[in-house]
Amino acid sequence: MNILVIGSGGREHAIISSFSNSNKCSKVYALPGNAGTELLAENIKGDVNDFELIKKVTLEHKISLVFVGPEDPIVNGIYDFFKSNIELKDVNIIAPSKQAGLLEGSKDFAKDFMKKYSIPTAKHKTFSIKNINEADSFLESMNPPYVLKADGLAAGKGVLILKDLEDAKLELRNMILDRKFGKSSTKVVIEEFLDGIELSCFILTDGKNYKVLPFAKDYKKIGEGDKGLNTGGMGAISPVPFLSNKFLAKIQNKIIKPTITGIMKEKMKYNGFIFIGLIQVEDEPYVIEYNVRMGDPETEVVFPRLKNDLVELFNSMGTSKFKSVKLKISDKHAATVILVSGGYPQSYNKGKTIDGLNNLSEVLVFHAGTKKKNDSIITSGGRVLAITSLANSFELALENSYDQINKIKFDGMNYRKDIGFDLL
Repeated sequence: MNILVIGSGGREHAIISSFSNSNKCSKVYALPGNAGTELLAENIKGDVNDFELIKKVTLEHKISLVFVGPEDPIVNGIYDFFKSNIELKDVNIIAPSKQAGLLEGSKDFAKDFMKKYSIPTAKHKTFSIKNINEADSFLESMNPPYVLKADGLAAGKGVLILKDLEDAKLELRNMILDRKFGKSSTKVVIEEFLDGIELSCFILTDGKNYKVLPFAKDYKKIGEGDKGLNTGGMGAISPVPFLSNKFLAKIQNKIIKPTITGIMKEKMKYNGFIFIGLIQVEDEPYVIEYNVRMGDPETEVVFPRLKNDLVELFNSMGTSKFKSVKLKISDKHAATVILVSGGYPQSYNKGKTIDGLNNLSEVLVFHAGTKKKNDSIITSGGRVLAITSLANSFELALENSYDQINKIKFDGMNYRKDIGFDLL
């Protein structure tokens, strides 16, 4: 079976690595891929939102399974494009429909969905240019800090947490009137700040039946001690040590089951992942956000622990076999540390030569922002590499990842040295 993986990050490299372990996989293609995926797949240049190109590649290479990694093509309707095209409709595409994509593509839509299906989340209200003057009164009714979220996609950076009321009022206008996050912030969700510990829940579903994958915890802030600007993710661990059976049961009953019920009742076409960003507040789970794809860098710790044949698992979706599939999860703990370009998540330079990759041992290296230039691997993005280790505890896994990172060098290389610090 030929497989196409859409995307170019560490998530896609990790998925391709899992596909390569299946004897049902003949060849993998990556569009556009990176220097790491090129070791396991054939990279094809192109834009993840160029659906006509993706159609051409799918037909030319007799693709049977398409895995969509990033959120943009999902929110833009790639599933609907495949299913409405007579030449593509029988291709198994791992992605939800455009309607379902609104769970990530619009914070306002997601909040309405949660309210409709009684899924616990923070107190909130949505504002636009039409009712922007009412926002001041709403902010004044809340306790600091103040949380402002761009309604649309903003690459994980459209959230502001502000301690000062006047700053919050000013930033709200910067977002709506000055388009601080472009079209994404034409509407802004203001919500109460929830104080607790975050974790990531991943569901694989065909819209009716579902499987709960290993939970993970990621670290979004650029600075140690969880300070500074938000990033796409600086590291992650799995499993989550504070996830008790009692708390898991609450997540199942209060969040996962009503989410699946809502998807069914709304008649959403769903053939893929739901990423539920959770926060534990006084032993109660609340939903921070939905994503309609696997997280990154969580994929780099979740999939190395998944022992199922990935092709078999995806091909069972939508059939009677999916309900009876048992996930096989390794008892090992996984930890990943992200190496980023100097200056990220703000401006940074590209094209820096990466040295030391051939000297690593006992780690999985997933490329994110890399490309090949002659015989060298160079940086091509903000997040550059994910260094993942498996061990009998997350502390040992982190210790090994950090030990191996010492062998890697590129100009401006930066990483957090305290992943997992809050769990010790």
